[in-house]
Amino acid sequence: MATPDLVNVATINGILGAGAVTTSNQDIIDVPADKLYKVNVLYVSNVDGTNDATVSVSVSVDNGSNYYHLAKTVTVPADSTVQIITKDSSIYLDETDLLRIVGSANNMLEYVYSLESLDDA
Repeated sequence: MATPDLVNVATINGILGAGAVTTSNQDIIDVPADKLYKVNVLYVSNVDGTNDATVSVSVSVDNGSNYYHLAKTVTVPADSTVQIITKDSSIYLDETDLLRIVGSANNMLEYVYSLESLDDA
């Protein structure tokens, strides 16, 4: 297994993902072997009309052995959206890397991400 060569990329596929944020850590992106993901945006929305909530997002570069924060207990005000990853701050995730999310309350936060899957095969 080798990291895809960005100079000789054979295919680029767009991927959109979405879901609910819970109070349990969940890996929302799990990069397959022999792929490279360019995460372009990650939005977190608070769908509760009254209460604020917090969100934390972390990344593992060793297949889940250790996680490091991209965002730690960021407040998402009621009825609003925050951008955790923006097109100006996109990140690359290598094969077997993971992106994890957790919130302070169930049924209050939702996430949406957009990424590109790159493959040199």
